[in-house]
Amino acid sequence: MRSRAARLTFGVAAWLALGAAAFLLIRFEAQITRLDASVRAFDQRAREASDAVAGLRVAQQAYVAAGQGVALWMPKVAATRETVDASLSALRQSATVAGTREALDNAVTAMSEFAGIDKRARDYLRSEEPLMAADVIFTEGGAVVASTASQIEAARVAEHVASDAGQAVLRKQQALALGVSALLTALVVLLLVPVQGEASAGADSGTGLGLDRSAAAAGSARAPAVDAPKAPPSPELKTAAALVTDLGRVRDPQDLSSLLARGADLLDASGLIVWMGNAAGADLRPVLAHGYTPRVLARIPPVPRSANNAAAAAYRSGTLQVVLAHAGGGAGAVVAPILSVDGCIGALSAEIRGGAETSESLQAMATILAALLGNVVAAEPDAGAGRAAATS
Repeated sequence: MRSRAARLTFGVAAWLALGAAAFLLIRFEAQITRLDASVRAFDQRAREASDAVAGLRVAQQAYVAAGQGVALWMPKVAATRETVDASLSALRQSATVAGTREALDNAVTAMSEFAGIDKRARDYLRSEEPLMAADVIFTEGGAVVASTASQIEAARVAEHVASDAGQAVLRKQQALALGVSALLTALVVLLLVPVQGEASAGADSGTGLGLDRSAAAAGSARAPAVDAPKAPPSPELKTAAALVTDLGRVRDPQDLSSLLARGADLLDASGLIVWMGNAAGADLRPVLAHGYTPRVLARIPPVPRSANNAAAAAYRSGTLQVVLAHAGGGAGAVVAPILSVDGCIGALSAEIRGGAETSESLQAMATILAALLGNVVAAEPDAGAGRAAATS
């Protein structure tokens, strides 16, 4: 690319992409840190509540222990129960998922039962029936306290599971932002690579023609000065920019037929097929195609993820696959993976004319086209339900 303005524009675009990726990475990392701090705080409060519940059980059993004063332990049980109730209320307010709140509600219900059991035990002691009080305390009271501790632990585990799941989603979003930024930057670098002969143009202008400096100076004195013509913008780049813009605006998947045809022209491909599966590894099915007749498409079976072909390989690995043209006349192909936050969900296969499948710029264009087509097709609820739509 010889245009200085175009070089500057694409350079700025690359820096903007890197800056946006850095901003997203920092933002996602801050969210992960907040999730981690929140679950640690919840874990600490849950452990304190469990310790208070254990202390409550010991204090109640002291009612009937030899040498212990009931007048001392009854107020202690009442104070400890208030502490447990306050801890459960605080945990309930900081809960983030329904499973945590359900477990804490069960713990609150158990503590309400404990209050009734404790009242019965005190009544037996006031009636001078220590054996009945001991039976209530060690059977019913012990079971209720153990249930409360179990529900608190279940709430703590639920919060940890929810936090781990949230952090995993944010990590995937970080990877996606980094991958998109790297892809755009790589494309800009390819577009900025000097064309062949541009680097040697300066050398050929002087001594490269077999003229010495004095002869060149004399010739320049006689010849009129002529401004060097400016190289026009690359038609392939303008076509790619227009196609990317139109794909970003498409709302109705029915409009993809003409855009797919333009994509085939851009890649100089005789045929394109958009294969869709899902992140769980379902069979690939053609959902959109160009350059194939409906009869040919109807004979294409689903492709398992484990199949021995380029589409399945791109689906499995999430990396671009290149099939070289055969000497006997078989066309080459490029297969680009269609990626989402959850992983690879499909592939775009293109049969390339003229053995151009090894071109790095063509491979980059195919990768971008796959990403954009995948976003549009995956957003359609019935994208994978039927056969492919064929375009001539």
